[in-house]
Amino acid sequence: MGTAITLDLADDLPAATLNELADEVFAWMREVDARFSTYRPDSEVCRFDRGEVLLSEASAELRFVLEACADLWGDTDGFFDAYATGRLDPSGFVKGWAAQVASDRLLAAGAANHCVNAGGDVRVRGLAPSGAPWRIGIRHPWDAMATCLVLTGTDLAVATSGVYERGRHVLDPRRGAPASGLRSVTVVGTDLGVADAYATAALAMGVAGLGWLDRLDGHGHAVVTDDGRQYHSADVPAGRLAPPASPLVD
Repeated sequence: MGTAITLDLADDLPAATLNELADEVFAWMREVDARFSTYRPDSEVCRFDRGEVLLSEASAELRFVLEACADLWGDTDGFFDAYATGRLDPSGFVKGWAAQVASDRLLAAGAANHCVNAGGDVRVRGLAPSGAPWRIGIRHPWDAMATCLVLTGTDLAVATSGVYERGRHVLDPRRGAPASGLRSVTVVGTDLGVADAYATAALAMGVAGLGWLDRLDGHGHAVVTDDGRQYHSADVPAGRLAPPASPLVD
């Protein structure tokens, strides 16, 4: 889906076991890409969108994703819309969901300490190789070599949606135009698919997304606006705002 996947396994397991677990994670991610990539005309999601695959013929994974996207549409008052571009594109949920599934499978296989990073959407569990909680840096929205926030934890799903790499690719579905007002939205929870979708929805809302995030139960958030102001919820776990490189203001 046009993104990089990285995996860090921190358990003291035999090398052969770790290699097998890593192979299974990357095989799953390749399967997801083949099924859900909107860049591949032969993917199931593209064939479904063109009417070449009926819902009754769709895979269990596609049916699950469609149902989840419908639920998230309702949860976000329509701002998470898999059809916002006029065609089916569930990528705002799928990337985080796929990494969450990979993390769940690792946990079930006995790899309790790991980090799965899907293009900046991160699921961590347990401890890092150092024996300390994982540290997750959130990219500074104007400086690719700096962070604007560092999170620490042992069981976190951290998803960020922003405009600094792909431009204003998230649409406000009510206006049918690129969303504006927010440059970066990070949502912290325990399910990476949901956090990913919520970050996308808040970005689509623009500045109104700040109030919506404040009312969102069970999730923390950190936001940078287009004019460089930054906000974060009190329950962002062990977060600290890094000194701004440019042009963030307090």
